[in-house]
Amino acid sequence: MAVTLKDVAERAGVSRSAVSRAFTEGASVSAKTRAKVEKAARDLGYSPNALASSLTTGRTKLIGLISNNFHNPLFLEVFDLFTRGLQDRGLRPLLVNLSHETDPANSLRMLRQYSVDGVIVASSTLPPSFAEAFRDAGLPVVHSFGRYTTSPHVHVVGIDNIACGRMAAEALIARGYTRVAFLGGPEGATSTQDRARGFLGRLSEHSGVAVSVSYATAYSFDAGRVEMTKCLMSDPAQAYFCGDDVLSIGALSAIAEAGQRCPEDIGIIGLNDMKMAAWQNIDLTTIRQPVAEIIGASIDLVVATIEDPDRHPETRLFPCKVIERGTLRPVA
Repeated sequence: MAVTLKDVAERAGVSRSAVSRAFTEGASVSAKTRAKVEKAARDLGYSPNALASSLTTGRTKLIGLISNNFHNPLFLEVFDLFTRGLQDRGLRPLLVNLSHETDPANSLRMLRQYSVDGVIVASSTLPPSFAEAFRDAGLPVVHSFGRYTTSPHVHVVGIDNIACGRMAAEALIARGYTRVAFLGGPEGATSTQDRARGFLGRLSEHSGVAVSVSYATAYSFDAGRVEMTKCLMSDPAQAYFCGDDVLSIGALSAIAEAGQRCPEDIGIIGLNDMKMAAWQNIDLTTIRQPVAEIIGASIDLVVATIEDPDRHPETRLFPCKVIERGTLRPVA
């Protein structure tokens, strides 16, 4: 038989309401009574029922975690950090897969059914209006890896993708490349647009460098491989800024299959610094996005907004840096 709250109350010599208060965050109960209840619970192997507790507190401690790119290996790291970070705070993640979905109505309907306390949208491709739909529905929301703005309507935590594009351009200029290219993810993705804007803007200030642009259909290995194969069939650039590490790894595969070498024939710089980028057989030069810091700040903000729903929206940006490996030639 399962141990009940009544069993704990009898073992501790207190009322059932005292046991309930002892396991309810913020409830009034003396330290002595709490200690007796916790000892009795340990002795009996009792754990409070989370669903029953939510009826008392009005909070489920569920956080909706929404993403639309389950094909990118980076998000295995993202989900690992998010789920562990939420669980460490006594919260429970409810993962929502929005692959090929751009309308927030379906996910909003699902999250309301589960009475989530807050929402984290973990995506660099969804527009700001997506996260704003949850705010409009009265849910505390944070857009992780979202688009940078100085006047956000919801909390945004991430990086300045325009600055990262400039950083990639400067890395290629420093190495003396005169024919470079941007190989981005989906053209409609906000992260692709901003990375291209920074990259092309910085190169426009530097005479003597020819630039071309192409877009992959997704942030995926296969899409990067297909797009690089197309580039190699015409007049390839000397070096490419691939707007994501997984695109870069797909591009490296296409380069090798074509009998070309990297960086001797074609240079590659990516963005994210996912764990695979450092593997010996990949050795990708890339721009590091501080994923762990972004996720930690996102969890802090969603918790703070649950406690204070009127909290003013803010943007938290984290700096990035170039990680030197083996897919670009040395600085001239």
